[in-house]
Amino acid sequence: MIRLVQGEVATITGNGVVVLVGGLGYLVHTTKKTTIVPGDILTLHTYLAVRETALDLYGFLTETELACFELLLTIPKIGPKSAMQILEAADVSLIVESVNLGDAAHLSKLSGIGKKTAEKIVVELRDKIETLTFVTAGSTTTNAHTASYNDAFDTLLTLGYNPVNVRRVLEELGQGETTSSLVKQALQKLS
Repeated sequence: MIRLVQGEVATITGNGVVVLVGGLGYLVHTTKKTTIVPGDILTLHTYLAVRETALDLYGFLTETELACFELLLTIPKIGPKSAMQILEAADVSLIVESVNLGDAAHLSKLSGIGKKTAEKIVVELRDKIETLTFVTAGSTTTNAHTASYNDAFDTLLTLGYNPVNVRRVLEELGQGETTSSLVKQALQKLS
């Protein structure tokens, strides 16, 4: 099993990055490609998916993301590609919070993940999520969201903006702002 890939980013493809390791280029499917630049030295925690016709590497910047990915794979009818799409739409802290709250609507609303998939995640991971022992130091978690954040989120959704983009922009803006201030600043960034 290939558990870690470290090397120079050769290229960024539509579905991942090519990492040069000892003269070999490994195609690694990743999320958050916007933070990766060709020429960077990158360390990815990886999962090797073995299929009849392919060996696919899935890479994550943190061990926590990898652990969450592996938990998602334990859910019936969720394979590696679906798990990557889920992690692209929702970060680990949002998934953990939604499972702990038992609130699929919360996960669906804040990430854009479909209602049935969100329900499946919350139900299936209820007893398994405790295996994720992590602290997301320095990151804003959704349990810190204020009423103004939630109201701004709802307002921007009503205006037709993508929930994933809205959540990312509001996370950048931080907490402590009024609803109208958050909406104004988010509209400037989303436009």
